[in-house]
Amino acid sequence: MTGKFISARDVKREELEWGSLAWFSSPAASGAKNLVVLEVTLGPTRGHNFHKHPQQEELIYVIEGEIEQWVDREKRTLRPGDSAFIGADVVHASFNVSDRNAKLLAILGPCIGSEGYELVDVANQEPWVSLRKKM
Repeated sequence: MTGKFISARDVKREELEWGSLAWFSSPAASGAKNLVVLEVTLGPTRGHNFHKHPQQEELIYVIEGEIEQWVDREKRTLRPGDSAFIGADVVHASFNVSDRNAKLLAILGPCIGSEGYELVDVANQEPWVSLRKKM
């Protein structure tokens, strides 16, 4: 395969408790082998809690809004144009700290499995379950 055009109306979209995902590149969406590209919308004061991708690196790029971004136990506030690189198997989380939607671009690689995306939720494990409460 040399490539594929994907129109906005054909993008797979998912509504979640904390926001939404739009799948621009994945094995299913584009035939990709190495790139998962997601547009992530975090609802006001919502977040994608602590998790990791054991075999995938990730880059998070802020398109709009203000994000409390965690990479391991380090926290930074990211604004439009800011980004965070997350190595494979590193715990991280993204929280919208405003009263309006925030939008991110998440790029992961390589693709893992049929969806291209592996996620291990650690939000209920220590130290992650208590980390934000201490702040």
